[in-house]
Amino acid sequence: MSFRLGNATLGLDIADHSKNAFLELQRKKSHRYVIFKIDEKKKELLVDKTGNPAESFDDFQASLPEEDCRYAVYDYDYVTVENCQKSKIFFIAWSPAGSRIRAKMLYAASKERIKSELSGIHYEIQATDPTEIDIEKLQERAH
Repeated sequence: MSFRLGNATLGLDIADHSKNAFLELQRKKSHRYVIFKIDEKKKELLVDKTGNPAESFDDFQASLPEEDCRYAVYDYDYVTVENCQKSKIFFIAWSPAGSRIRAKMLYAASKERIKSELSGIHYEIQATDPTEIDIEKLQERAH
């Protein structure tokens, strides 16, 4: 993928380990979440952090940087009213107000490409502060 940002055209590759981390979350339930970052020098999407299956949503939120953009996938488990165990994968585009304008533009421009590479996402959340990705929002969307 190539896109213009200022006077530069950037191509973004998705590292194999990034795709593999998503598949491990999706198929093997090896991770509760995966946080991705764009390496602007390498023009590549890399895994920033993974959360083990026992980690909580609070652990996930605490892993998002306060002043920098990230993409994340979160595997939300819940029980339906019929008492069935279910799971939904949320794609979260994290772009806090305090992050650099260039980073916000880069993440916004590459979001659809990233989502298309990570097939199996159920819901998307765009968030600029922690109140926009609380556990109640995931519960609302999943049910």
